Amino acid sequence: MTLLDWGVLVGTIVFIVAWGMWKSRGAKNTEEYLRGARELKWPTIGLAVMATQASAITFLSVPGQAYEDGMRFVQFYFGLPFAMILISAVFVPIYYRLNVITAYQYLESRFDLKTRLFGAFLFLVQRGLAAGITIYAPSIILSTILGWALEPTVVAMGALVILYTVTGGSNAVSQTQKQQMVVMMGGMVVAALVILWRLPSHVSFGDAVDVAGAFGRMNVVSFDFNVQDRYNFWSGLTGGFFLALSYFGTDQSQVGRYLTGRSITESRLGLLFNGVLKIPMQFLILFVGILVFVFYQFSTPPLLFNETLGERMRGSGQAAEYAALETKWEEVQSSKRAEVERYLSAGDEASRTGVREALRAAAGEASQVRKDAKALVTRALPGAETKDSDYIFIGFVKRWLPSGLFGLLIAVILSAAMSSIASELNALGATTTVDFYRRVFRPEASDRHVLIASKLFTVFWGLVAVGFATFASLLDNLIQAVNILGSIFYGTVLGIFLVAFFLKFVRGHAVFTAAVISQATVIGLFMLSDIGYLWYNVIGCALVVALSLVAQSVLPRGPEAASASGA
Repeated sequence: MTLLDWGVLVGTIVFIVAWGMWKSRGAKNTEEYLRGARELKWPTIGLAVMATQASAITFLSVPGQAYEDGMRFVQFYFGLPFAMILISAVFVPIYYRLNVITAYQYLESRFDLKTRLFGAFLFLVQRGLAAGITIYAPSIILSTILGWALEPTVVAMGALVILYTVTGGSNAVSQTQKQQMVVMMGGMVVAALVILWRLPSHVSFGDAVDVAGAFGRMNVVSFDFNVQDRYNFWSGLTGGFFLALSYFGTDQSQVGRYLTGRSITESRLGLLFNGVLKIPMQFLILFVGILVFVFYQFSTPPLLFNETLGERMRGSGQAAEYAALETKWEEVQSSKRAEVERYLSAGDEASRTGVREALRAAAGEASQVRKDAKALVTRALPGAETKDSDYIFIGFVKRWLPSGLFGLLIAVILSAAMSSIASELNALGATTTVDFYRRVFRPEASDRHVLIASKLFTVFWGLVAVGFATFASLLDNLIQAVNILGSIFYGTVLGIFLVAFFLKFVRGHAVFTAAVISQATVIGLFMLSDIGYLWYNVIGCALVVALSLVAQSVLPRGPEAASASGA
């Protein structure tokens, strides 16, 4: 990085953090610290909701996924706008009426304490592990750019975020995310424009889209119904709907963002704002990955996108074999470039059809060389991580973006990391404090005592996240890992809330029993079946609803603290 890059990076991050801290100064009690002063307007809420979901993983992993798999991941978000409408109509008014800090407080008012604690426990497990992946993602950047060992980088990143979150509280998180979201989206637009500028002069925007389509990367929508396919229209509309409904409606990291609104209307508008803009935002980020793919059809990409791994191979005992593969890689890429030029110069669709087959054959040959290189790495460097899709975009940024813009893109990714991790740790600390510590263990504690406890719990969860982050390199594509983790737990939690909202005669013992059985079933399916992970949201939710009805009719009715006031 040049001095200009460092100036842009440090200046952007310092300004964002300082602004958030200044705007959120003066939290006087635990409620203000955990929930904010309920004074935010809908644009800030909407941007905070988007920034919480758009972690560094989004900007690292999504372009790499588009590079390798095309645009079909955008279907994952097709159900989100409908979820925002339902949450705005049903969830938000109830949370405001009960004046809750966490979503799980509602479950006790509707069912009983054990159901509240079970819902909060599932959130803590899922979000605590996901926070580790969120910390790991930006650590890849710093370790790659600065040449640091990955583990110390994970620890340093975690320590910085813990300090920022503990100091600022909920309002600082929301205020800071507004600026972070602007930086994120502005940076991605700049990246797209720079890639287009870097393409050969005879390649237009339309040509770039044509080339991507020829390689099968413009696969935006698929109507093929296949439960083993992770991304198609049906899984996105149904599984994506249930995942979004559970994430935005029951996950405290999101509920805590829109409960900072000054009114129900402001919170609703913020959520609907997210529903309108989320799909275009994800489309843009995916399309940046497509443009990187097209760029590398005219310029040879690295054989291994994790360039540090390539350097280790050149110094290993298999250096000669690796060098031979690099030579073959150059030859294959040269042949592929010739086919791409022939495709663009073809005058009609009939001529392009034949060239398209040659293009895909060349792409298959290139893919085989990459597989051979990864197999060689496995033999030469046992234990080395060969999955490198998360390095594709950051590698391009490092190699091809001009000085200054490189620093801006790093600021984009780190801003995303800060916003998402801060929300997660704030939500984890709030849930542990409100739903467990203050409710079960120290109900008589003073407000000052609880405030200190909430900060300590935030630190605790930060340490847990850092610990799990050290294992994140064992995972496949990071964005998929986070969504898979959410899908395993979210369906059950959502089912509990839907029973609470719409099946008023079902009581706590029945829904608790159904939730435990449903969660065990989903975990079993995940371990033993090949079902696409988005369907776990549907299965978990449907099981809770169905089993609750059965349990309510067959289980003996004991005394329960159930109230219709929250239903």
